[in-house]
Amino acid sequence: MTMQYPPTHLVVMGVAGSGKSTLAAALSKQLGWACAEADEFHPQANIAKMTQGIPLQDEDRWPWLREIRDWMTAQAQAGCSTVLTCSALKKSYRNLLSEAEGRVLFLHLDGGADLISQRMQGREGHFMPPTLLPSQLATLEALSQEELDAGSLRLDISRSPEELVAAVVQALKLPSGQAPCAS
Repeated sequence: MTMQYPPTHLVVMGVAGSGKSTLAAALSKQLGWACAEADEFHPQANIAKMTQGIPLQDEDRWPWLREIRDWMTAQAQAGCSTVLTCSALKKSYRNLLSEAEGRVLFLHLDGGADLISQRMQGREGHFMPPTLLPSQLATLEALSQEELDAGSLRLDISRSPEELVAAVVQALKLPSGQAPCAS
């Protein structure tokens, strides 16, 4: 597929329950870009830990993040832009993801702990229990000024998904309606 712009990866980031999946799906639909959930890249051992309420450590996350980075690179090599959900809580994690080929931008879904906790308690079928939210909030490192200057965005989760999609497309001047690439 030939594109008029370099492949771009939008990493929708934030703690569990912030709305990553909802925004990523809406952006993927609007833009016609491949979409993936970082949770799908977790090894079974990581899922088992989180299901038991055990927070992941860096040594659990590095292989998972490398898998995600490599998927992003493969998509870029195929000429595909992507939308990806990934907590990307630390700058060091985002630095590793930024090694992927193509332009990597982070969309940080930011909001209050009460709203996020309420959302987590209302969702079903997810392996991440609400009891891990404090651990995620403690680990979260906000986007740096350097990341913001490079085009990454901080987004208020109190806004509707439709408002957030419009804000992202406008702020990043993204093309829409591209032919979809394989996920």
